[in-house]
Amino acid sequence: MGSAKDIVLRPISAREANALVRRVHYSGKVVQNSQIHIGVFWQGRLEGAMQFGPSLDKRKIQGLVEGTGWNEFIELNRMAFSDALPRNSESRAIAVAMRLLRKHAPQLKWVVSFADATQCGDGTIYRASGFVLTGIKKNRSILELPDGYTFAAPTITAQGKKGGERVKNEVRRRVSQTTIIKGKHIFSDGAASLKDAFAAGARWLPGFQLRYIYFLDPAYRERLTVPELPYSAIEEAGARMYRGEKL
Repeated sequence: MGSAKDIVLRPISAREANALVRRVHYSGKVVQNSQIHIGVFWQGRLEGAMQFGPSLDKRKIQGLVEGTGWNEFIELNRMAFSDALPRNSESRAIAVAMRLLRKHAPQLKWVVSFADATQCGDGTIYRASGFVLTGIKKNRSILELPDGYTFAAPTITAQGKKGGERVKNEVRRRVSQTTIIKGKHIFSDGAASLKDAFAAGARWLPGFQLRYIYFLDPAYRERLTVPELPYSAIEEAGARMYRGEKL
């Protein structure tokens, strides 16, 4: 039957990665500003993808680790694996991907990623892969419109980010159908534009967002400007979730 050691990782195109993410990721959405795309192959078939790119709010994230250069960190902003992969393939894929980053992008010192304990899970894979937990907060990122459409608020409020245009246009269309607000004017003025979505009945989904950091250069761990949290803090906060089910 094979094991996780038999998976193969190699670079793939954005088109291939996006197609895989849309097919197997719980959100069905891609992150348009991803720059590095690593495919996870099993028995010759593409069954997983990991996408890395700059954070939407890069200046804020940069300050999490003192002395970090503008090009010294990256975000793991999408990770999608099909059920066809052997057990433990996720942690195996992360381990290999981190070795690839160390080798081919030596300027990178750390990787940040977020676990969506609102719709998906609390980061079991990250903990198994040696990520440091650095933040737990109630969800103020994922919004849901009355028709069930969900979207990330930072995608809407981030200025000058081309990757969010598809989501913005979709939210404009849906908001215009449910309110008298003229859709073409929505999201023209940054964070305040979320008022239009709330006017259309949008709500924050109940849940949590967890922030994890993996240190490609272990010396940078000492530079953290925020506390390291024990994994037990997740349960204490009531933030446990696995495969979309609150625990």
